Amino acid sequence: MRHYIGFIIAYIGFMMNGFAQDATLQTPIVHTDSVKKIEDTVLRIRNLNPYFTLHVDSTLNYKLEINQDPNQYFWFLKNSPIGLKINKDNGLLTFKADRSYFLSGKLKYDNPYKVSIGVQNLNNPNFRVDTSFTIVFFTTEIIQSHVKPTVSNTLFIEEGDTISFKIECEAGSFPIDDINFFSNIPIKNYTSVKKCDDDFTWSPPYDFVKETDSSKQKLLILDFVGTNKFFIHDTAVVRIYVKDALNYPVMLREYNKTVKDLSTYILRLKYAFVQLDKRVKKTKNTRTTFDLTTATTALSGTVLSSESAAGAQNAGKILPSAGLTLVPVKETVAPQQTAEQNSASLIRASIKRLDYTLRENSLMGDKDMDVVKKMGKLKDELRQTQIQLIDVPIDENSNMTEEQLNAYFDDPKISKKYRLKNK
Repeated sequence: MRHYIGFIIAYIGFMMNGFAQDATLQTPIVHTDSVKKIEDTVLRIRNLNPYFTLHVDSTLNYKLEINQDPNQYFWFLKNSPIGLKINKDNGLLTFKADRSYFLSGKLKYDNPYKVSIGVQNLNNPNFRVDTSFTIVFFTTEIIQSHVKPTVSNTLFIEEGDTISFKIECEAGSFPIDDINFFSNIPIKNYTSVKKCDDDFTWSPPYDFVKETDSSKQKLLILDFVGTNKFFIHDTAVVRIYVKDALNYPVMLREYNKTVKDLSTYILRLKYAFVQLDKRVKKTKNTRTTFDLTTATTALSGTVLSSESAAGAQNAGKILPSAGLTLVPVKETVAPQQTAEQNSASLIRASIKRLDYTLRENSLMGDKDMDVVKKMGKLKDELRQTQIQLIDVPIDENSNMTEEQLNAYFDDPKISKKYRLKNK
């Protein structure tokens, strides 16, 4: 039994000794001289964050690092929003999101700003890195954006005038993206407003205000509705009172037509005056011939009566009777043209009156405020003259030019003939 136990102990010892030798043989031997250190030679930014989100009134301080000696490099920014800065020597990125930037519209909420950043070696410009990051500003306080027209909410204009103003936007937390336009009355010929800073221009036509409108004016209500990306609305209302006004282009054409009609009628009257004056002049010459013949006959009879010869005395007695006989012949052949002479005088006076009225009611420019009044006076004077001369024959088939008619009418002899004389 003792021999058996000793044999087992000896066997176990032998086995433990073999394991120890194997462990010694399998232990690896590390040679530190064979390991080579790998150097990092490519310039890069170690801690660049590609996306920053910053709350309003907060501060950003973020130091950028590179894998090279920072004393040999400088930093720079491009397309940076207002207030964002970087220290060119140590790469410290700083920003204070002041609320005034957003209220003034210089910065916008929820708008990604892509900023270009670079770092470059001071000695070798080829050693540089150009990359970018995005910064977004947000706020937990909602400030509503407003639509702001550049005019007051109540305006007064006249027909034919032009109204123009700009639609601006007061920036809030979320800017206004679209603007819609509505009016209580359909209008035409206006510029559409679709976004902030667009101009609204409109000119009311002359028939915009109807005769049925009270106070000769009409109210136009304009609604400018701004909408942001969350469909939050803001409305600006502008009230425009359009007053009835005179259509000067139409009135000017009508006035010119009235002046033309009046001038044409004056020329017709001048031609009628010429015809009447010639007729009166012809009759006067005929009557003068008869009067001279009668006077000559009577004188001849008187002379012959004083002769000694009986035949001459008899002839002297007969000749005065013959002269008296010519008087009724004169009245029959050339009766006095009292009517024609009166008509000629009346026509001449009417022409003078129409010329005076035409000069007194001439326009003072293309937009004379009294164009309607002056045109009414011309029409009234023309109508009254036509009624006054309704029985006077006026021949429209004139064979004289306007220059000839004016020359005859303004002849000094004719003027002297029809000049009024004091009794």
